Amino acid sequence: MSERTIELPDEIGVVNIGLPLFADAVRDQGRPVTQVEWQIPGGGDPDVVAALRRLFGPRTEAIDAANAEVLHRLDTGVAVLTGIATAADVLPVPGRTLLHSGPALDIADACDPLRRSMRATVLAEGWAGDAAEADRMLASGEVSLAPANEAGAVVPMAAIIGPSTPVWVVEVEAGGTVAYAPLGQGSGEVAWFGQDSPAAVARLVLLREAVAPLLAHALPLVDPVDVFSFAAQAVAMGDDVHVRTQASTNLLLRHLLPGLVDSSDARRVEVARFLSANYLLFLTLAMAGARALTAWAGQVEGSSMVTTMARNGTTYGIRLAGDDTWFRAPAPPVENALYHPGKGPQDGAPDIGDSAVLELVGLGGAAAAGSPSVGQLVGGLGAAVDLTRDLGTVCVGRSSRITLPTLGGEGTPLGLDVRKVVERSITPRVTTGILHNRDGSGQIGAGVATAPIECFRDALLALDQRLA
Repeated sequence: MSERTIELPDEIGVVNIGLPLFADAVRDQGRPVTQVEWQIPGGGDPDVVAALRRLFGPRTEAIDAANAEVLHRLDTGVAVLTGIATAADVLPVPGRTLLHSGPALDIADACDPLRRSMRATVLAEGWAGDAAEADRMLASGEVSLAPANEAGAVVPMAAIIGPSTPVWVVEVEAGGTVAYAPLGQGSGEVAWFGQDSPAAVARLVLLREAVAPLLAHALPLVDPVDVFSFAAQAVAMGDDVHVRTQASTNLLLRHLLPGLVDSSDARRVEVARFLSANYLLFLTLAMAGARALTAWAGQVEGSSMVTTMARNGTTYGIRLAGDDTWFRAPAPPVENALYHPGKGPQDGAPDIGDSAVLELVGLGGAAAAGSPSVGQLVGGLGAAVDLTRDLGTVCVGRSSRITLPTLGGEGTPLGLDVRKVVERSITPRVTTGILHNRDGSGQIGAGVATAPIECFRDALLALDQRLA
């Protein structure tokens, strides 16, 4: 039997799975090495790992079928702007009730900007004569609080819906769902930025008495507004339709222009000036469209998809399709931020607003890769691409209508799966503004907030129990 000579290769490439220390040792010797990013699923928690084994094992087929239906609804639902209404006429809330972002909270737990916005709304409603009286009414319970999401509405940042607040009305006919969001207040001294100055109160009154009537007059005179058609066009023009909505707002105003100029309202020039300067006008309309879409998707039972993601400046909450239970964790800080001169992380309030619903429908962070403006917040367009790519790893599909020219027409990530989030410990990163945490000076910057993993783990464990 002849002996065979074993020849060793001249070049060796190493793939290392596990501790990066081993890859570093090979690299220090000048040899090629690839480090595989790997971690224990679910952070190694035995209960979480067991739940993942069941939800990715025996229950996979049923869950995936439900998820496919959720994805279909998110991807194909047509959200149409059908009108503008006064909140008290369309929302199921009693008397002196204020609707806020995120899960339910007590007034004592409200962060400073949210409490200021509540005071401004109480004053705009005419329930109090000054801020001190408004504060007393809030503290005593004369004015009650409720989450906007539980009334079928969504609000941006620290915005509040009172009974007289004008709201967009958006419907998804296929699902029979309707959602609401307040008209955008614009920039400057405004309540949604956590201000309760006379100017902030006056802006709320302007929206109610002048802007809403003119927009309501214009809508029946133009073709219906398909919210996601406008959003898809805007993403191709550099919007993420969250922190940047200039393109989508311009498209909306151009569409409404024939109806707006038809009006003979005495305040039409004043309203036109406001609208022309309100580059975030489309934001709340997109949020209402997203809420109507996720409400339809949320009717599907047995899914592992996240259909609510909201924060109130104190807590961060999510809900899954087919389940109205809130799963909560402390609201995180906003990081990777650009601050106004003289401001910094020590001045920023925690993450706040219902606008994270946009990340659930293929917008916001899901569309970051196509927005140079978002790139400025996160360290360059390459980092914005990473933000979108990371979200894609925990979603079940891609949008067929919202596509990214910067990624060769690839659809934005769609269908956030709580199983994947917990398995990989990758939570959504939400592009958002930053409000001052104590002095009422309003917005002081913008950045990215990373959702806390705790609420996703709790939701996963509850899903496992519910499907058992």
